[in-house]
Amino acid sequence: MLHIDVDNVSLLYDTPAGRVSGVHEASFGMEESEFLCIVGPSGCGKSTLLNIIAGFLAPTSGEIRIGGKVVTGHGMDRGIVFQDFAQLFPWRTALENVAFGLEMKGVAKAAREEIALKQLQLVKLEKFARSYPHHLSGGMQQRVAIARALAYDPALLLMDEPFAALDAMTRDEMQRLLAEVWRETRKTVIYVTHNVAEAVYLADRVVVMTPHPGTVKTEVPIRLSRPRDPLSVEFLEHQKQLMRHLSEQAAKV
Repeated sequence: MLHIDVDNVSLLYDTPAGRVSGVHEASFGMEESEFLCIVGPSGCGKSTLLNIIAGFLAPTSGEIRIGGKVVTGHGMDRGIVFQDFAQLFPWRTALENVAFGLEMKGVAKAAREEIALKQLQLVKLEKFARSYPHHLSGGMQQRVAIARALAYDPALLLMDEPFAALDAMTRDEMQRLLAEVWRETRKTVIYVTHNVAEAVYLADRVVVMTPHPGTVKTEVPIRLSRPRDPLSVEFLEHQKQLMRHLSEQAAKV
């Protein structure tokens, strides 16, 4: 079973004014197929922590272990979806974008195109397989990015506020789609968001981070059946619980 450990991770930045803490002694663990959201105010180190887990940044102290192996850099065991629509290659079609990771792994063309098409079907974009990114809406581009991250079958999917730049209706649609994709694939997911309702809708468990310096304040399990009703009393109670934790932190700043 895949187990992920974030063990006492800190990151210090060197600035002209001295060293600044980006993340401070953050710790949590998660199991295979778990959907975990990280929430917190702007500047609390959510994205920084995700980039450390991705292997893009090296921690000043502490370590990340995936399946017992210490993360020392980026690897094909982790798929990444960012907020920026520009993460797709503009010169590649949707199918070619999704197939990119498989191409890097040396998978034969026919096989990688077959896998890529299945992933586009999963995100309901098979009719746009031959379209280029500039022909697709923002939400459609994010669906391609999710399909690309899933195509080479990483052990862990990392998502950094992937729907934050979308309009409200498209964001809601993408949340429903992602919940369906997760139920289908049972991928292990770490998802960064500042949107409390989004975290309650998607997560099995929510990690709440504090600002200045950013560390893990608490973890809140989301004990709701799926699919979830954002208008239910139980859903709103979970939102209130998370908001109380965040409000407590804001009052201390």
